[in-house]
Amino acid sequence: MKIAGFLLLATGWLLVLSAIILLAAAGARAAFIAAGVGTEALGFALAVRSHLTPKASRDRLRSDRA
Repeated sequence: MKIAGFLLLATGWLLVLSAIILLAAAGARAAFIAAGVGTEALGFALAVRSHLTPKASRDRLRSDRA
């Protein structure tokens, strides 16, 4: 999941850059930029979720500290 998240972040960034460089029509450019930003958001969400500790582990850590 970590690798997939980081690959989606890079892919979204490349999609936005290629849309700015290659597309002349404003509507098509805006659509591809929105798709790129959405891809980056999905990649960011996957990267963040893969770094969170599972709920069972958090509960166990809290009970051990008390």
